[in-house]
Amino acid sequence: MSDCLFCKIIAGEIPSAKVYEDELVYAFKDINPIAPVHILIIPKQHISKLEDVNAENSAVISHIFEVAAILSKQLGLKNGFRIVSNCGEDAGQTVFHIHFHLLAGRKLGWEEQ
Repeated sequence: MSDCLFCKIIAGEIPSAKVYEDELVYAFKDINPIAPVHILIIPKQHISKLEDVNAENSAVISHIFEVAAILSKQLGLKNGFRIVSNCGEDAGQTVFHIHFHLLAGRKLGWEEQ
């Protein structure tokens, strides 16, 4: 999608601090972190929101969780981490390209999203 911020990041049109990439997924540091570790994991395929996940594209969502496990090991997140996905405007989704926040590095309260 030509006007999608995350599609532009994946294409290299907008710089990012990449931490992981494979054929399906791109992960990078959030520019406004709410935790010491705050990484966004996104599919390279444009999927706008959770409601758009279906049988044809759901394998990439499973792969995102595999990548979260890989990153947790690479980053030494032995005390745990949180995965968050804001789905829709009322939930706080501001970029409509499905993405998952990996948060860690300190004890997290429920107020953090």
